[in-house]
Amino acid sequence: MRTVDTQQIADCVYRLARRAGLTLTESCRRALKEAESAEEGAAKFALNAVLNNEQTAQREHMPVCQDTGMAVVVIELGQEVALTGIPLRDAVDDGVRRAYADGNFRKSICDPLIRRNTGDNTPAHLHTEIVAGDRVSISFLPKGFGSENMSRLVMLTPAEGREGILDTIVETVKIAGSRPCPPVYVGVGIGGCFDSCAYLAKKALLREVGSRNPREDVASIEREALGRINALGIGAQGFGGKITALGVSCEIAPTHIAGLPVAVNIQCHCVRCEKETL
Repeated sequence: MRTVDTQQIADCVYRLARRAGLTLTESCRRALKEAESAEEGAAKFALNAVLNNEQTAQREHMPVCQDTGMAVVVIELGQEVALTGIPLRDAVDDGVRRAYADGNFRKSICDPLIRRNTGDNTPAHLHTEIVAGDRVSISFLPKGFGSENMSRLVMLTPAEGREGILDTIVETVKIAGSRPCPPVYVGVGIGGCFDSCAYLAKKALLREVGSRNPREDVASIEREALGRINALGIGAQGFGGKITALGVSCEIAPTHIAGLPVAVNIQCHCVRCEKETL
């Protein structure tokens, strides 16, 4: 049994949050550069501005987007790990609290009814999974709500099948239009139940842009959905063009014989995700 003090987790969350606030993922940056090369006119101009924005953010140590997001933290906790110290939830929030203060990141979390800001961007949205081994893997995804607000979860009937899944993905992006700051990255959950399906869609956004699900039938949905989305012509920032989405990533889980849940979690062009293993 390996012992991990939760202060190590707090410090890790702090590091991840500070890095994620300032930079795009490498796979996102690569996809944006490829999109810029493929576009022309206003769409090319918009993509060039996006890429220049990230360079400025890194040079000046400023947030790459003004919406520094809701802190989404996914922890894969090895079952051979014994945690000591303060509660895990408190450790995660401590890391977020310090990172958002030291990084001068916007604090965006508030009570949903009275709209009073918590003042420090906590609580984080924490997911934990118990996995094999003696390591702790931590992923940090700052999720802006311009794109989050455009996400959907639908409960299809089994008869709607593959085509229903594709229609749901494409329709979600079409309805969103320019509002989520395209080109978007689309995370999709297929199966599970109402709540776990949404988590699958969120977890799909942790993958590298352009990666493929190891199941060929799922990968074929990713490829076809991306093609259909880019045929919509919404383009970068809604200016029209060939690239409306940088990628589509699907995660899948068994579901009930009577259902086919599908969740679509939209991510804007500003894909920020950092990972570390303790």
